[in-house]
Parts: sequence; structure tokens; C-alpha cells
Amino acid sequence: MTAMALEHCDLLVVGAGPAGMAAAVAAAPSGASIAVIDDNPAPGGQIWRDGPGATLPAAARTWRDALGRHANIRVCSGTRVVAAPARDELLLEDAERGWRMRWNKLILCTGARELLLPFPGWTLPGVTGAGGLQALIKAGLPVEGERIVIAGSGPLLLAAAATARAAGAKVVRTAEQASFAAVAGFAASLLRWPGKAAQAVTLADLQYRTSSHVVSAHGGAQVESVRLLRGHREEEIACDRIACGFGLVPNTQLGRMLGCALAPADGGAQALAVDALQATSLPGIYAAGECTGFGGSERALAQGAIAGHAAVGNERAARLHEAGRARWDAFAAQLHRSFALGPAIRQMPQPDTLVCRCEDVPFSALADCSGWTDAKLHRRCGMGACQGRVCGDAAQFLFGWTPPAPRPPLSPARIATLAGLARPDGDVDRQ
Repeated sequence: MTAMALEHCDLLVVGAGPAGMAAAVAAAPSGASIAVIDDNPAPGGQIWRDGPGATLPAAARTWRDALGRHANIRVCSGTRVVAAPARDELLLEDAERGWRMRWNKLILCTGARELLLPFPGWTLPGVTGAGGLQALIKAGLPVEGERIVIAGSGPLLLAAAATARAAGAKVVRTAEQASFAAVAGFAASLLRWPGKAAQAVTLADLQYRTSSHVVSAHGGAQVESVRLLRGHREEEIACDRIACGFGLVPNTQLGRMLGCALAPADGGAQALAVDALQATSLPGIYAAGECTGFGGSERALAQGAIAGHAAVGNERAARLHEAGRARWDAFAAQLHRSFALGPAIRQMPQPDTLVCRCEDVPFSALADCSGWTDAKLHRRCGMGACQGRVCGDAAQFLFGWTPPAPRPPLSPARIATLAGLARPDGDVDRQ
């Protein structure tokens, strides 16, 4: 059997979103050998996702060009992290091969994922996340002429609505669970961040309603309508697609597997804990972007720059970005206060509403469980294909359960790649 390659870099950046790109570009002048890995086909992360239906903003092109200007930065797109065989090593896989990457310093820029919460009918075809709808449209999903309802909480709803309208869809309602007072207060606060205020104007939506959330989705083979509760009044709206997003959850799995400490994040979730230089609790490992708590691309860029400079020993340059980070930390705090999920969101699931879609586990079967382990052992919650990635976040929000501890493999992998976990260092090719 052919030995698995072992490669080496001075600095490994996991994630090529805004934080990862900023980190690599900041570190590049040091001359260090830098590898950036990302599971998307091209750099940009979720916010700057490329595809047949995507129009990249100028900032995304600028940062992508910056990566290409440095010969010591190697970008590995379409690459997944499978496991961490050693303290300073990751097992990676792309479409063609698996290999091991050893690093001197590591920057985790693993981003965040959507919080998907159960409600009656959420498993119908045509119901997706709000960010998921954006990703599908950018990947080429045809939605022209479709009637779409977007619901949940936060500015992502308006961004998803704008993406859908630009693709020819008719957004018949954007339902925000936060109150009018909370949204108005947030809008007024944007005077502190003029760029965000200008962006908000471009995303204005006549179908936007506050104090409104999903009650249920209805249909046969496909979603056909949705019932919304606004205040004390229910209404049913005919639609072809529903996109629901209730905020974001930091992707901490790799950091947790390596042993990084966690800190509280918005909505009861947990994020990777970092200090003023974006260093985690483990020597040589840094974190930046939404895996440390979410607050937009500007905050991620500032954090990434600090982490990149700090990782190559340029603390003075890192400190120059602290004011920018503080500015966007304040924005993130305002965002979290304004769009905190209200108690009504926890009341969405009915007893027969599925929480674990993979194993068909209803809400009523979980209500008496003592925690995640109990639910997994006795109700098979989280035992299916997604391995708790969706229902684990939902259960944490609904019941306050500690999410399951990550175990390898972190992503689906070929048997030949997994075999690399058992190979001693002496049996691999060193580069």
C-alpha cells in the first residue's frame, strides 16, 4: 500500500473566509510557508461564496487577489479536515487524495453555521435555512417566479431576501421575530457604522414584518403555504419555498478536538476562547472570525489580521488592528442585543414535531431526557447521517444540553484516508 504523504508548513490556516484570507495575507510578508485549506471550491467563505449564480463583491475579489500575490501562500480549496492525528498535525482530504499536514503554528478560521430550529412542517421539501437559500441560489438553483417566505431573526434575512429577488423570485414575506422597537433601535445605532447604515438602505424590504415568526409549514410533496404569527394574529401565506434562519452557531468542532477552551457566545452557544492577540488556550494555536463569535465580515477581517501577525511574531503590527476590532466588537454586541431570540421561538415545536430528522425523533420523545447522552442512547437522537450537527444545536437551544463532543472523522472520508490515522511517522513521505 502506498504510504500517505506528510507535508509541512510554518503556518496552517483552516478556513478561507474573510478571517482566513486576512490572516494569511498578514502573515505572508514574514516569508513563512503558509497553507490555507478550505472545503469550498474557491476562497471567500460563506459570506463571499462563489458560484454560477453569485456576483462577488469588490472586497471578495480584492482579498482573493491578495492571496494570489504571495508566492509563499498555498491555497488548498475543496479540502476537508478529517481528523487530528497528533498535536501539531491534521489529516486532510480532497477529491483526489488524503494527506497529513504538519504545522508550526495554526490559525482556526472555521466560521459558523446556521441555527436551524424545528417547527411543524420544517422537514417538507422546499424548507431550507436562510443562508442555505443564499448558497443554493449562488450555486445555480433556479428560483425565478417562485414565491418565497423568509423567516427567523437577524440581518441575514434581508440579505437572503435580496439574493432571492435578484434571482427573479418574489419574496412575499420577510418575518423577523424581534420586536419593532428592537429593530428600530438597531437601525438607529447604525449611525455609528455608516457603511452598515448604507447597506441597510439597499436591503430595504416592503414585505418586512417584525414580531413575526413561523407557526407551521404545510404541503404534500412540496411546501405550499406557511402560517405565521404576528403579535396575536395568525395568517397563512401561499408560497413555493420557505427559508428560516435563527442566527449562527460557531464551528468549534476542530478546536474542541484539539483541546482549545471555549467561551460563552450569543444565544447560549459556545465559541473558541481567545485573548487580545487571538491566541487560544493552546500554545501556537490562534482563532479568528465567527468561530470566536459572530459579528460580520469586518470583524472577521480585523481578527484575522491580528491572528496572522501574531502567529509570525509581529505583535506590534497585530496591535495596530485592535481599534478596528474593538469597533466591530461593539457592532456585534449591538447585533446580539437587538436580535436575541425571544421565548416564543422555543414554543415552535409541537409534541410530534421531529427534532432529529435523520432518526425521526419527535420533540415529545426528548422532553424527558436528562441530556444529550441520554437522548442519544435511548432515543437515537444524533445517530443519523448528520451526526448531531443539526439536532445538536437545536437541542442545546431548546433544552440547554451540552452539545456532543466531537470525534473523528470530522467529515465524511474515504477508507484510504482514514487508514492514514494508523500510519506511524516513519512510514510516510516527508516533504
